[in-house]
Amino acid sequence: MLMEVVLREKIEFALDTIRPYLEADGGNVRIVELTEDFVLKIEMLGNCGSCPMSSMTLKAGVEEAILRSIPEIKRVEAVNLTVA
Repeated sequence: MLMEVVLREKIEFALDTIRPYLEADGGNVRIVELTEDFVLKIEMLGNCGSCPMSSMTLKAGVEEAILRSIPEIKRVEAVNLTVA
């Protein structure tokens, strides 16, 4: 339980490094779940939820920031992106 709290704090810190860029385009990101096998599930909010570039933002922005900061995380998935 303590490890999950510490990981969530690290995740939020890593997300805070990219939030200004997301917010500049009218979007944001929210943690939905951190699974037992260290898959981080997030929700892309605002314009990030419907932008055609969201999958690239997820991989090149959000996932890169998370994996660079928190090597325990195995993968980052968005729960609300649809493939265009």
